[in-house]
Amino acid sequence: MKKILSLPLWLLLGFVAACAADNGPDSGPSTYVEIASVIESGHVQAVDGITAAGQPDVAALKVFADSGYVAVVDMRGPDEDRGMDDEKGVVEGLGLEYVAFPITSDDELSFDRAREFDELIGTYDGPVLVHCASSNRVGAMLALRRSLKGASDEEALQHGKQGGLTRLEPVVVKRLAEK
Repeated sequence: MKKILSLPLWLLLGFVAACAADNGPDSGPSTYVEIASVIESGHVQAVDGITAAGQPDVAALKVFADSGYVAVVDMRGPDEDRGMDDEKGVVEGLGLEYVAFPITSDDELSFDRAREFDELIGTYDGPVLVHCASSNRVGAMLALRRSLKGASDEEALQHGKQGGLTRLEPVVVKRLAEK
């Protein structure tokens, strides 16, 4: 009797584990990184040429530079606090290109801006850090960009979440429905 019960329990546990491991479509590696983990590890690796993050500090920017990144794309608005006096100066002082690509309203989360973003990213031959305050705007833009490249809405949303998309998900869902 014990063997009969253990087999179905084993199968059930295997099924639960398999379901827990399934992250849905396009469940590849996350483009999002925590800034604290970048500093702690002292190295970062881009996924498809991009790393998404919240606001980096000077120590994190140094790690990105030391890891071979070529540019930093800042999606924060000009009036947002970056925790440093001159992010552009710090970035350029580390040998990276600094690009301001502000997304300051839901209206700017559009396919037109996603095309501009895609063209911008395409100009670099090396990895690029893309950040805002929390990576939510970055994830939203990554989702729209993925949709432009032919992904299903579900795949685009999953990709956006892997880039930090959270509370802007309803805006992205609305944009995807409008295309």
